[in-house]
Amino acid sequence: MPDNLKSNIFRSKAPLRIGLAGGGSDVAPYSDQFGGAILNATLNLYAHASIEPTEDAKVTFVLSDRKVTIEFPSEEKLPLNESCILHAGIYNRIVKDYSKKPLSFKLTTHVDAPPGSGLGTSSTLVVAILGAFVEWLKLPLGDYDIAHLAYEIERIDLGMAGGKQDQYSATFGGVNFMEFYKDDKVIVNPLRINDAYMNELSHNLLLYYTATSRESALIIASQQKNVRSGNTRSIEAMHQMKHQAIMMKEALLKGQLDKIGEILNFGWHYKKQMAEEITNPLVEKIYETAIAAGATGGKISGAGGGGFMAFYCPGNSKHSVAESLIPFGGQVQRFEFTNSGLTTWTN
Repeated sequence: MPDNLKSNIFRSKAPLRIGLAGGGSDVAPYSDQFGGAILNATLNLYAHASIEPTEDAKVTFVLSDRKVTIEFPSEEKLPLNESCILHAGIYNRIVKDYSKKPLSFKLTTHVDAPPGSGLGTSSTLVVAILGAFVEWLKLPLGDYDIAHLAYEIERIDLGMAGGKQDQYSATFGGVNFMEFYKDDKVIVNPLRINDAYMNELSHNLLLYYTATSRESALIIASQQKNVRSGNTRSIEAMHQMKHQAIMMKEALLKGQLDKIGEILNFGWHYKKQMAEEITNPLVEKIYETAIAAGATGGKISGAGGGGFMAFYCPGNSKHSVAESLIPFGGQVQRFEFTNSGLTTWTN
């Protein structure tokens, strides 16, 4: 590395996402057998990563949002310490496939939403960290390459159960209709939606954090088991979720925003049939309360079980819906949609 680059900091950020339709159909073995489809949009909430090269023969991970700092000797393979398993897993893959030798640096990360929130935090963090490495080492990786590498590190190298949408949404950004097929084939179709439609969607969509988190891998593992065992109720629910993504795409492109709540409510009833752990009495009560206060439909973000929920509140009902949820002790999350995906730069 040239001397004049040693003091540089290599930074990246990748946006979190909200899945609007089709959730769960990106998870194998369903996507391998039947093909999956998801419509999602990225938010102005991010995973951040900064790499500062050092000469101390150490690898230091600083998880600033979790107040955790872990230091290792610089070696070709780091132990997969539970508190920084993503960071170590990424480092091991970068060394194995690209640098071919140990690296010395300090990596600082931060995510704008808590883990287990259902906004794709873990996968988005992987994409952000990869982006910082791409910026530092000038790796020849395009968007599809980065997203697929992030997927392989999480799902194969680290054995974490989950789907494919998060890595691709974080990398590409914007509103996308994504298709998932066997042999890890993914097609990202960016949607050109009228600004007025997106502004109205943003105005009417209430994002609510239930103040609870969940282990998405456990819920997804249950969903995968249902497909492998041929559970017809669960598989039919996934077929309907895939159909929901097509319905949502048409409604957004045509500006049929009065249908959004109805489409979300359609998905709500089918998603709960994919795995028992997706809902619970608290989630059900929050949903019922929001509907009674004026929302026309909603969803639980990510795998389910807790984290964020989203409600479509037409007219000016967003305020009354937010007020109705105060007794549950969660909080409304302000957000805007963003068109940018993974962004990297050097300071």
